[in-house]
Amino acid sequence: MQTPAKTPSHALPRVELVALLAMLMSLMAFTTDSMLPAMTDLAATLAPENKSKTQLIVSVFLMGAAAGMLLWGPLSDSFGRRRALMLGVGVYVIAAAAAAFAGSLEFLVAMRFMMGFGAASARTVSQAVTRDLFSGKEQARVASLIFMFFVVVPGVAPILGQQILFLAGWRGLFGSFILFGTVMLAWFLIRQPETLPPEYRRAFRIGPILAAGREVITTPVSARYVAVQVLLYGQFGTYLSSAEQLWVDAIGVGDSFPLWFAGVSLLSAVAGFVNSRLVMRLGMRRMLLWAFGSQTIFAGLAFSLWATGLLGGDPAAQLAVFALWSVSLFFVNGLTLGNITALAMEPLPHLAGTATAVIGALGMGAGMIIAIPLGLAFDGTPRPIMLGATICSALAVLLVITDMHRDR
Repeated sequence: MQTPAKTPSHALPRVELVALLAMLMSLMAFTTDSMLPAMTDLAATLAPENKSKTQLIVSVFLMGAAAGMLLWGPLSDSFGRRRALMLGVGVYVIAAAAAAFAGSLEFLVAMRFMMGFGAASARTVSQAVTRDLFSGKEQARVASLIFMFFVVVPGVAPILGQQILFLAGWRGLFGSFILFGTVMLAWFLIRQPETLPPEYRRAFRIGPILAAGREVITTPVSARYVAVQVLLYGQFGTYLSSAEQLWVDAIGVGDSFPLWFAGVSLLSAVAGFVNSRLVMRLGMRRMLLWAFGSQTIFAGLAFSLWATGLLGGDPAAQLAVFALWSVSLFFVNGLTLGNITALAMEPLPHLAGTATAVIGALGMGAGMIIAIPLGLAFDGTPRPIMLGATICSALAVLLVITDMHRDR
């Protein structure tokens, strides 16, 4: 099968395209991060006996997103990017409306799964459109620029979430999700024409979809970088699902948690810019090696300081070490996520939507298998999460080193 043209005449101006695709990518982040300040109120209303259960609101949402990617990618390859996005955002909006009236944690978690399932369409379509228009290092460069815009949303989301929480309670947050999804979809439908011409679409049948998925996971380069993505999501998913407990319970920042979280997120925005500049000279694999290698050192050092008691009981020292390590962990995402996706998809240009779906689903879904037990291992300190990041990054380094001979 031929590959769609990489520079369609109807492509948007680069700045608007990057902003639009970043907004699509940010739907999941906004829906996740704006909920973080509401965990205590949610626990008081729906899970007063066990606050830690509220972690499921994050992890189950991401699991729903992983499952959704397996549907929206093939659908976008069969019916086009625009139709897949319309269906997915429709599911997201309906689930958000139902979640606003949840009377139990179990029902809320179920609706969060469906919200993640629908929100996955935005992420999948964003990456598929990027792959339609660009390839190789240029794709990685554009993906890094998208990350630079995208990171602003998870940075400000907890602050916005806290303000909405003060004004309308945690149920009011779901109204903001409906508004965000509706505006995003309208912008895409009005401004971005279809990037997948009919002659390049694949029939939506189970057999071809399974075959395409099999091709993704049996292509050596793709399979290797799916594993790297699992490790990335594993360490970051642990941090994200435990963020409120880490900052509030372990570090003791109290109501200023959203400000600290926003500061860490926004500082990491420069990572996308750095990667967009360096990846063209150093190559994607070397960027991954440096990023994961640095995180192995930073996370290992932070864990050692905490585990050996060298920080003592000094709250200021603990806050400084934890904040700096948090920045380094976010920074790794900016330096690696676009590169990992580009490397995994590079051998599969004819399966852009399906490849995005399988890679994203396996990376996020398997990453949550790592994140959930690490998050539940929370012992009142950041040590379990830091140790998990050290191990995950070290394993990623090994995978990249053994693939370095492929760099060209």
